[in-house]
Amino acid sequence: MIDLTIVWAGIIAFAVAAYVVMDGFDLGIGILFPTFRVGGERDRAMNSIAPVWDGNETWLVLGGGGLMAAFPLAYAIILPALYAPIIAMLLGLVFRGVAFEFRWRDPAHRHFWDMAFCGGSLVATFAQGITLGALLQGIQVEGRAYAGGWWDWLTPFTLLTGTSLVVGYALLGASWLIWKTDGPTQAHARRLARSLTIALFAVIASVSVATPFLEGRYYERWFGWPGVLAAAQMPVLVVLAALILWRSIDRAKDWLPFLMTLVLFGLSMIGLAISIWPDVIPGRVSIWAAAAPERSQVFMLIGAGTLVPIILAYTIWAYWVFRGKVDETGYH
Repeated sequence: MIDLTIVWAGIIAFAVAAYVVMDGFDLGIGILFPTFRVGGERDRAMNSIAPVWDGNETWLVLGGGGLMAAFPLAYAIILPALYAPIIAMLLGLVFRGVAFEFRWRDPAHRHFWDMAFCGGSLVATFAQGITLGALLQGIQVEGRAYAGGWWDWLTPFTLLTGTSLVVGYALLGASWLIWKTDGPTQAHARRLARSLTIALFAVIASVSVATPFLEGRYYERWFGWPGVLAAAQMPVLVVLAALILWRSIDRAKDWLPFLMTLVLFGLSMIGLAISIWPDVIPGRVSIWAAAAPERSQVFMLIGAGTLVPIILAYTIWAYWVFRGKVDETGYH
């Protein structure tokens, strides 16, 4: 018999992963925006994401809406615990979207909108990293409600995860531009990618060292026998992926740095899953304890089974249509 709770956990995990993959690189371009020359370089960077950036956020809506509908208890606990970073994230995304549109329609104030685009991207990314770190470090729960304070989410560990995500998204943005541009813009992106690869490897190592000591269960899953046999392969794979990424930055295959950056993100997500599975609130609430009634899950699964393939289809089609290199005027 199919366990619908696991199915819905998989759907939400897929939505979050899709959001990181698809919105991560355009947030990264926003973070790196001040490093590009005013004029052609900035226009190329913006044009590389113009056809797809707003559709990428569909996956964030699916992940958040799916959490509320499929795991209402988790939603009711997580939201009060993380109101501040979540609101900051949403405001950053809104401000970034407005700046993206108005920099073309209000050229007299383009410098202001460029700063707003960068600021919104940076705030949204940092808030997402803090949210992840706060969830990973644990949320205080009593009964079926959040029992912590307003500032519990703000710790050195959450600042580390926020910084780590900023570095990761920036590398995604740089590697995307290596793939999608040429000439001086691509050369600049390669220089950025070299520095960011070193920085990302450093922050992944830092978060990986800190995480097992946040919760006894994390330590047991990573270092307990026989789980350590599987967990020990993760650092090896991360080092291997980082080395391939480093070597690929100056190679002719422009798509390879972006792919290897995604591999690093994928390995990080697998590591996160090893730490928290099968909890939706680590150490407090499992996915089964937080799940909606079975009839609700079946009803929602019908809708998700219809809409997710449609979203995937138009997303794949959009990326296929705009698959070439880009210049100041658009794709060619």
